[in-house]
Amino acid sequence: MNRMLSSLLAGAALIAGLGAAQAQGQEKLRVGVIGTLSGPPAVLGQQMRNGFQLAVKELGGKLGGREVEVIVQDDELKPDVAVNKAKALVDRDKVDFVVGPIFSNILQAIIKPVTDSGAFLISPNAGTSNFAGRECNPNFFVTSYQNDQIFEISGKYAQDSGIRKLYLMAPNYQAGKDALAGVKRQYKGEVVDEVYVPLNQLDYSAELSRIAAARPDAIFVFLPGGMGVNFVKQFRQAGLADRVKFLSAFTVDESTLPAQQDAALGLLGGANWAPDLDNPQNRSFVAAYEKAFDAVPATYAFQAYDAALLIDSALRLTKGDTRDKKALREALMKADFRSLRGNFKFNVNHYPIQDFYLTKVAKRADGRYQTEIVEKVFRDMADPYVKDCRMR
Repeated sequence: MNRMLSSLLAGAALIAGLGAAQAQGQEKLRVGVIGTLSGPPAVLGQQMRNGFQLAVKELGGKLGGREVEVIVQDDELKPDVAVNKAKALVDRDKVDFVVGPIFSNILQAIIKPVTDSGAFLISPNAGTSNFAGRECNPNFFVTSYQNDQIFEISGKYAQDSGIRKLYLMAPNYQAGKDALAGVKRQYKGEVVDEVYVPLNQLDYSAELSRIAAARPDAIFVFLPGGMGVNFVKQFRQAGLADRVKFLSAFTVDESTLPAQQDAALGLLGGANWAPDLDNPQNRSFVAAYEKAFDAVPATYAFQAYDAALLIDSALRLTKGDTRDKKALREALMKADFRSLRGNFKFNVNHYPIQDFYLTKVAKRADGRYQTEIVEKVFRDMADPYVKDCRMR
């Protein structure tokens, strides 16, 4: 009798287990996307959202073979709003992944509530130094870069090209501080001034007067979104573009060029990718993005597209199962997908090892503006903070 009861219980457990596995396969995967979708920097969040959704569409509405529901939230570039919306994604909507955000101050606000819930946070843009080093997090992965790296491109170019006096300017928040630290890591000449402006400042008449008075050989500016649109126009109107070499990151890119147009022509930037990067997958992505959204994709879009490919690749390795977090984490770490940028792998801190380029603004034959690669500045570059990360 006991033997029969044991057999019945074992059979019931097996059926329950099969039922749970079947339910896991049938349930929709839920992914939250959180980015800045309102205010002057809204175009950045829109590019991120569009890039992610394009990848999901091209994957047949599935990630890792599971039907996916994408839940989009606007963080409004307000940390308190972002925390509430991130908590809603993990507590109410029960998402397995949160993709975002754009800005580093929002990342600082949401990383704990998201990762403490057991969900994975995949950043397609923000990548601050603290989370690359001592505060590295097993449930946090970055498909963009460590913030400093993108700015080191300009620093190395300035150093190698013999620029003697450099003027620096960035917004007064963590990414801005990382930006100027990155430039100075590579540039050893004279920094004539280092200026931090309020996030979302749009009038730069006072700063342009200071630049003219300082008489630098070059300036480096990190002013994303609407900040960059206004600064570039005012910089050109002030006549400084003909006298001062312009170096930047995220100030002249595909998110700002439709508004800057000829004012940005010839200005230099740095990136881990550009629309003209010559590989078949990237050409296909750029064409598909332009067809779907009538705009040239920026790095925000391609990195979010790669974030979707990353999640898809991990779920294929786990056969769609998101319950075993250790197995899913290991699958994410393998990054078993072909990135639009070409060379890509994760370091132990879950930040990429990749190539970086100097770019230049150009006008295409069809009248659209884009950044184009001038030269490769770094090959297979790892960020400098990984040595402080205790994950191994």
